[in-house]
Formats: sequence, structure tokens, C-alpha cells
Amino acid sequence: MKKTIILLFLAMLTYTGANAQSLYKTVYEHASSIVNDPKSSDEQVEVNQFKVTALNYISNHLKKHNMVKDEYFYDSQAVNLSSFITDFYDNYLKARAISTEKRTAVLNCYRQASLNHKLFNDPDKETVNCFIEEKSSLTPFCLDTDWNAAYEEATMNVKKIIR
Repeated sequence: MKKTIILLFLAMLTYTGANAQSLYKTVYEHASSIVNDPKSSDEQVEVNQFKVTALNYISNHLKKHNMVKDEYFYDSQAVNLSSFITDFYDNYLKARAISTEKRTAVLNCYRQASLNHKLFNDPDKETVNCFIEEKSSLTPFCLDTDWNAAYEEATMNVKKIIR
């Protein structure tokens, strides 16, 4: 339900031309504002820093390799990244209330979904897996991820874990 409301809100902003900006830009600016807000909690900053980093990674990789994508590509990646992170935390909290095993299963489900769906097949594993390698990361996900496919996989698989 939360996801639907967020998506409708973001779509409404874009549709009404509030700032004539894409969903990608909206997600990026919202995450950046949280990162730069001194009132944000450490957890909020870390989660939104991941979003900013992942969106920058996509944009920079495309530019670096002279790849051209349409606005829909950027928007769908940004919205699914945001939904992926939101659903991960919702399901993680539900699983934590059930058991440690379920919590670990949810974490692994989302982490594996991010690893299973490469967007660019970037050989720079040190960079793309930097959040996974950081053991205390709140967002242990791969940067080189097709967020559309990863979100779809995680959504389908987490239903089997949390019943």
C-alpha cells in the first residue's frame, strides 16, 4: 500500500509538471535532500546514500560507455530501486518479528536478487559490490543491478519466506 501511494505521488508530481522533472530526478533529489539534511537519522542517511550512489552509478556508467537510454529507462530503474529498498525494510521488519532465520532469509533474498540481475555486467567487482562487502551496511546490495528485474524477483521470492 505504501509503495502504491509513493508511486502515485511521484507520478502525480511528474504528470502535473510541478517541476517538469522525471521520476529519476525526483527520486534522486529526494534521496539527496535526506542525505544532506542534518536532522536525518544515520539510518536514513545511509539508506538514501545508497540510492544516490546507485542512481549515480547508472548514469555515470551509461555516460562512460556512450550508451543512450530513454527517460523511461531511467525512471523505471529509479522507481524500482526505491520500491526495492522500501519493500526490503518492510519485509525485513516483518521477518524480524517472526524469527532470526526469517530475517536472515529476507536479507539473503534481496541481496541475491540484486546480484542475480546485472544491468551492465561490470567487471569492476570491487566497486559494484562495495555495499555488500561492508558488513554493517544497511543496504547490502550490488550497484550493478537491473532494479526492475531484481524488484520483481525479490517480491516473488519473499512471499515464500513471509507467510
